[in-house]
Amino acid sequence: MAQTESSQKRLNGEIAVVTGGNSGIGLATAQRFVQEGAFVFITGRRPSELDAAVKQIGKNITGVQGDVSNLKDLDRLYDTAKEKKGRIDVLFANAGIIGLLPLASITEDHFDQMFNVNVRGLLFRVQKALPLFQDGGSIILNGSVNGSKAFEGSSVYGATKAAIRSFARSWTVDLKQGRIRVNTISPGSIDTPMTSGMVQSQEQGEQLKRTLLSIIPLGRMGNPDEIAKAVTFLASDESSFITGIELFVDGGLAQI
Repeated sequence: MAQTESSQKRLNGEIAVVTGGNSGIGLATAQRFVQEGAFVFITGRRPSELDAAVKQIGKNITGVQGDVSNLKDLDRLYDTAKEKKGRIDVLFANAGIIGLLPLASITEDHFDQMFNVNVRGLLFRVQKALPLFQDGGSIILNGSVNGSKAFEGSSVYGATKAAIRSFARSWTVDLKQGRIRVNTISPGSIDTPMTSGMVQSQEQGEQLKRTLLSIIPLGRMGNPDEIAKAVTFLASDESSFITGIELFVDGGLAQI
């Protein structure tokens, strides 16, 4: 007997949360999760972008406005998920910020902002989701090649991503009794609004792109859906015997 369309979907009936789901990698992942049969809750700080993302996806999606570094906003996110669906099966802890400063220019504000959003915010994003996980589930943390490969001016940002990789290892052990898998996805250079926001001018952007293309073995930047495909794999039963790993999706950038 041929399988029905719904039975072929990899996340059929799953309840997922994607933080930072209003643009870039988060939006692409939320779209792919819905295509694969999941109901998805997404977050974003800017209401207009969040509403646009919900409209773009169109079905099986709820937007919850909030800042992932604000614990009250996280409580509201998970209260909404509990009220509407009663559980979570998949969490993609995606939202983060990037900023580049050489060592001599690093300020307290720069350091605190990076670690507050990328490390502290991620930790409590995961911790506060735990009561909604039942027996099993998948948590995917968004890391970066910067966690293991050095780039000029990226010492603080890279340190936040190295911390995320360490979280995945430790939480794999902490959560093994609940059969919750924890993995890190580490993108390379991806063409997203966040990447564009790193530069001050079009000329600077073109220079950055030329530099990146010269060191990426595949000779191009990635696109958000290429990350979304890998996240979907880690969210699904196709990766049922995979936990604690760091999966690089980087065109070979950090591999050579």
